[in-house]
Amino acid sequence: MKFVFPILAILVCGAAAYFSLTQSDKFQEYQDKRLLAISTNKTVTASADKADTEIEKEQALLEESKKNLEIVTASVQALESDATRLKNELVKVDADLAAQDEEKEQLDNALDEVKKIFADMNLGDDVNEDNLGDKIAEIDEDIKGKRAKMEELDALVEGAKKSLAVKQEAVARLVVRKDARDTRISRNAMEARVTAVDSDWGFLVIGAGANSGFTPQTTLLVKRDGRLIGKVNPSAIEPTQTIAEIDFKTISPGVRIQPGDSVILAKPASN
Repeated sequence: MKFVFPILAILVCGAAAYFSLTQSDKFQEYQDKRLLAISTNKTVTASADKADTEIEKEQALLEESKKNLEIVTASVQALESDATRLKNELVKVDADLAAQDEEKEQLDNALDEVKKIFADMNLGDDVNEDNLGDKIAEIDEDIKGKRAKMEELDALVEGAKKSLAVKQEAVARLVVRKDARDTRISRNAMEARVTAVDSDWGFLVIGAGANSGFTPQTTLLVKRDGRLIGKVNPSAIEPTQTIAEIDFKTISPGVRIQPGDSVILAKPASN
């Protein structure tokens, strides 16, 4: 038993030594891995930092490129706008030049026409762009003078027209009066004939009526051979004949009105 304890101690110490040696080897291996990891981490970190730096530089270059692109794009757009504006201005200038050429041609043609007119008016054909205004001013003065004379003549003509109108109205009134007078005279000279007689009923028929100027108020005389034989009063008047009542108080005794007797107005119309 005395040797068991030392042997156990030796075994324990050996085991401890072996365990220590084994742990030392594992520790060294772990330490080597840790150091390698630290080294690798540093390398990776350095690479990452370098990559970050490069990325930042690339981003800076990208931002600068974007700005440059925007500037270039704006410049291109400005140039395109300027090119469009210049093109439009060129078109306008061409149009203005064409219009000026056309106006110049029209002016030359007008000047030729003015020269021809002046020559026809015996004003000379020496007109040009320099003295055209003076020539036109001379013509304006001449026109003003002639217009003044024309206005004066128009006033005289207007006065004559008014005077003529007054005279024409007076003549028209005289013509109306003459026509009325002639009508009255013709009526005064009118002589109709008795066409039928009914002594029993006391009326007769005369071959004239309203067209001859008979009215209900008209008193008619009956004549025979230029001698008055009585009066009649119209009771029914038609355009071409009249029915009249016989005024027996005006009939001479023993006298009877007969068809064919003459009928005239008892009171001539006033002239």
